[in-house]
Amino acid sequence: MDLEQFAALRTPEGSAALDAAARVAGGDPLTAAAALRSAGVRAGLAAAALTQAELRRRAAGKFGPAAAGMFFTRAGLEQATRGVVARRRAERLRAAGVGTLADLGCGLGADALAAARAGIRVYGVEADPLTAAMAAANAEAAGLADLFTVECGDATEFDVTRVDGVFCDPARRKAGTGRRIFDPNAYSPPWDFVTGLAERVPHTVVKVAPGLDHALIPAGAEAEWVSVDGDLVEAALWCGALAEVPRRATLLREKEGPVTAVQLTGSGDAEAPVSRPRGFLFDPDSAVVRAHLVAELAGDLDATLADPSIAYLYGDEARSTPFARCLEITDVLPFSLKRLRALLRERRVGRVEILKRGSALEPEKLRRDLKLAGDESASLVLTRVAGAPTVLICRPLPA
Repeated sequence: MDLEQFAALRTPEGSAALDAAARVAGGDPLTAAAALRSAGVRAGLAAAALTQAELRRRAAGKFGPAAAGMFFTRAGLEQATRGVVARRRAERLRAAGVGTLADLGCGLGADALAAARAGIRVYGVEADPLTAAMAAANAEAAGLADLFTVECGDATEFDVTRVDGVFCDPARRKAGTGRRIFDPNAYSPPWDFVTGLAERVPHTVVKVAPGLDHALIPAGAEAEWVSVDGDLVEAALWCGALAEVPRRATLLREKEGPVTAVQLTGSGDAEAPVSRPRGFLFDPDSAVVRAHLVAELAGDLDATLADPSIAYLYGDEARSTPFARCLEITDVLPFSLKRLRALLRERRVGRVEILKRGSALEPEKLRRDLKLAGDESASLVLTRVAGAPTVLICRPLPA
């Protein structure tokens, strides 16, 4: 889509095309396109409307019902912050006293809209003209155009003395190809500019990829990893007055009932004790693992590692925790396909869940090689114990 096509979608004719596209989207794309053309929608406008209808359908998981009135690009939707995460970030900024915020690289406006809803005046800057136009349209659709305005330009040239807070989500995909960028120095804006914001603005937040190397975390910053319903979705650096602890893992739940949040904090450099596997295994949430807070969780659970490099914890009794899944261990075996297959056959295990950390085995290939048959189920954990390849046969416990 280009600016001309987007402008066409903003006309009464375009609105009608979007409404028609919403009714036929989700099925066969050729059939949907034919339906719009038979209804008198021009081919180019029909294609643009159907693209938006499909992106809005995908965006519902991130934005909820609001997605139905928003505009998206494919790349922008992929990088956009989930609504539940953006709301929580906005609430924390507002609680810290941020009243004016620059969103440098605002994309489609997910974070800016959440901040505006929290009562913060947001100045968005976006380098891509189409994305900037869509962000402005999204602010208008949300009734927040008086609190969130967008300018198309270079984020590095924005006068940050105008605001008391900055949020920056540097582009981590290559323009034109959409390929992921793993080197922070190739981000846009560049990493040195992003990390330098903390020295210029008292409240600075930087959204980063969950795989960020801890060595890149600026001194004095709080690094937070966030998971939603068990899926690790992002990391963020809280700088200046916003930094409260060295490391934080935040687990959000929104699938069932009201959104809940639990947090684990710590230094990020503590080490858990190492011992043999015990009766119960704890599989920590990915946010806990990435935040290097497994040792803190081990202390809470009176648990130990069986290998200093593998983030599985072991305890003598089952304990309920929101930060890890608990499984009861029935067998600990040196890995042997022949022995494992014979044991599962003996126990009539026909269904297995396969978890792994520290193992090069491919779960689906192992599943085929086991040639399972039977009406029982089990969980298999592929891991290492004291450096040796090991398989644990387990029974999951209720949450």
